[in-house]
Amino acid sequence: MFAVLRRFTRPALAATAATLLLAGSSAFAQNIPAPNYDEAKVPKFELPDPLVAADGTKIATADDWRDKRRPELLDLFAREMFGKRPSVAPEKIKFEELTSDSNALGGKATRKEIRIYFDAPNQTPKADLLLYVPNDRKGPAPVFLMPNFEGNWATTDDPGVRAFEIAGHFWNAGKTPEQTRGHVKGRWSFDRIVSRGYAVATLCYEEVDLDFDDGFKNGVHPLFGERSDAGDETASIAAWAWALSRALDCLETLPEIDATKAIVAGHSRLGKTALWAGAQDERFAAVISNNSGCGGAALSRREFGETVAKINKSFPHWFCGNFKKYGADVNSLPFDQHELIALIAPRPVYVASATRDTWADPKGEFLSALGADPVYRLLGTDGFGDVKEQPKPDVSVGATIRYHLRTGGHDVTDFDWIQYLDFADETVVNKR
Repeated sequence: MFAVLRRFTRPALAATAATLLLAGSSAFAQNIPAPNYDEAKVPKFELPDPLVAADGTKIATADDWRDKRRPELLDLFAREMFGKRPSVAPEKIKFEELTSDSNALGGKATRKEIRIYFDAPNQTPKADLLLYVPNDRKGPAPVFLMPNFEGNWATTDDPGVRAFEIAGHFWNAGKTPEQTRGHVKGRWSFDRIVSRGYAVATLCYEEVDLDFDDGFKNGVHPLFGERSDAGDETASIAAWAWALSRALDCLETLPEIDATKAIVAGHSRLGKTALWAGAQDERFAAVISNNSGCGGAALSRREFGETVAKINKSFPHWFCGNFKKYGADVNSLPFDQHELIALIAPRPVYVASATRDTWADPKGEFLSALGADPVYRLLGTDGFGDVKEQPKPDVSVGATIRYHLRTGGHDVTDFDWIQYLDFADETVVNKR
């Protein structure tokens, strides 16, 4: 309930929790069916064939995919789900190194904080990129790029990482930034990542676009042109994904980073963001979706856990206006999420679920990965390998497409990071 209430509470943070709960429970109880967690009640559905174009043409070759089907699907996802892919003149984007410390993480890493100006002439909007680069490396380091929820300082107890107010930021409301230092460090295996030879970069998504519905007026949205009542306006996930590409622009300028081996990752709503960023920007060498659920890796047509109707009601700003019409009839969607994963092909992709995260529909996430396999095969990869059934918990399966179902809830754990590092070793750094 608390996550759902965020849409209403942001403009009135001074209201009491009791008042918010009463208001929210009545607002959201209306016209929203209870979530389905019974496999026997999953409706019958037929997935769109990713290898059949909108005009019925069979996609039979890699060229057919590249020249016809891939652009068609990208446009469909942009127009009907995420909103227009934004464009800003490159000369407006600037990078400024704010801090550097070569003795971070007990001497294992160099820590940098780099400010990304999305509109440099006006110095705002902007976001700060936190970067750890292993000191013990022979050359430029491959890098994980993963946005965070609560601020860079919340990902680590490193006292050198600056803590500051983000105007309108909701997470940990009522606490000072310093009080939240290291609050979610358990999700960020910085020491493990660096020890494996990888750099890791993160920025707070709400520096890019605040996570509430204000008609796309805050954050980077004004840079994309005047808002209109058109249904394909650039929504929040699209804005966050665009910023990840700008972070990759920044990483490309750093000699200590091998940006050709950049892996974009995300958890929950930021897992949705990572998938859309990776689908659009082919510079990302691999993509990781952690518990991304509805609107991310999970199939919409299964209507299990969170549904298109529920997500659009609770978080109307995440997706564009056109996506709202599919809540009442998900089978009329001209695509499903297996085709979002297919847009990443032939680059490696990892989809991860959790046993207790039924809201995100673990089986739907698995089936989506399986549904992308034909495209990966067409493009000459081994796709999902010989995987046909969802694996038992805590077993990583697959090949270029990888999947696991971790024991536990909606989170990022050391188990997840161990799988992601092994995956990156095998498919990005040491690929043949």
